Amino acid sequence: MKYDFHVLVIGVSAGGFRALHTILPMFPKDFSCPVIIVQHRMATDENFFVESLNSKCNMGVKEAEDKEQIEAGKIYIAPGGYHLLVEKNHILSLSVDEPVSYARPSVDVLFETAAQAFGAHLIGIILTGANCDGSEGIKNIKANKGLTIAQDPDTAEASMMPVSAIATGCVDFVLLLEDIPSFIIGLVEDHHGEC
Repeated sequence: MKYDFHVLVIGVSAGGFRALHTILPMFPKDFSCPVIIVQHRMATDENFFVESLNSKCNMGVKEAEDKEQIEAGKIYIAPGGYHLLVEKNHILSLSVDEPVSYARPSVDVLFETAAQAFGAHLIGIILTGANCDGSEGIKNIKANKGLTIAQDPDTAEASMMPVSAIATGCVDFVLLLEDIPSFIIGLVEDHHGEC
């Protein structure tokens, strides 16, 4: 099977600080796929989270901005209190619409809009978290022919998010947290390193 992936989306909640600090530094500086992340954060959260990741990662890490063009080699994180969406022209946008799955930012909102924008060129990943956010989004990614991954719930600080995603029947691979980056890098390099 041939893969041609253009972007990764990651959804994470409780336990996300450790999980993201584990996997994101494992991606090389020249990894060509952008990574877009919803971590449940309050609007009042300070920028320590993003700054801490940026100091540890080979790829540049930043908070997503409204109407920002998605660029290869960057990691974008939803600001606290805003939904992060991907528009059809691959521009990021922010909204303060009502919470979805009790969350804003919501994993479902990011995943559903990214699935419509990227179709089969999208990889969606659900990590540790203590609610069901992301399960509808995983269904959308699968319906649009994308690839879906969940963290092994036994290794998650909070297992409900990966358990809920797996229960949809739409998760392609269940992997140990530490194995996710090498697995994805392998898929991308199988396509001659072009995302």
